[in-house]
Amino acid sequence: METKGKEIEKQEKQKGQKEQKEKIGMVQRIINRKEIEAYLSDVKASVKKDSYRIDRNAKRQDNASLFFDYVMDEARAKEIILSLTAIDFSEILQNTHKGFEYEQLYVFGKEVTLLERFGTEERTVPLYIKMNRLQNGFVIVISFHEQKYPLTYYFR
Repeated sequence: METKGKEIEKQEKQKGQKEQKEKIGMVQRIINRKEIEAYLSDVKASVKKDSYRIDRNAKRQDNASLFFDYVMDEARAKEIILSLTAIDFSEILQNTHKGFEYEQLYVFGKEVTLLERFGTEERTVPLYIKMNRLQNGFVIVISFHEQKYPLTYYFR
């Protein structure tokens, strides 16, 4: 009896986790490495042509903070984006903004060494990078900031 109760509890917990993932817009499907490599190839082609932007508006304060807290400029950010590999891939999220639900947002993490702007130390900074490549090829880097929590990497 007790074992059956634990099994039901486990199933309920798994159901809750699945619902939570669906709520936050995680895409539930198998992703292969070649798909991510192809996505990154397209992103890098756009970035090399300067057909991209890093959001730094009022809603993206964390992005602005990275540029304020560390010696970071657009050229260094571009270099970091161009250095991404499939190994840096974490997950695909479904865009939850009204009218853009059809879009998929790709999340990557990258550890980079940055110099503190108001200090003398270099630090290894884990970055959270979330981007969207539009149908016309333009790339919007929605998030480009320090990780708030450790990422799980899909291919590691």
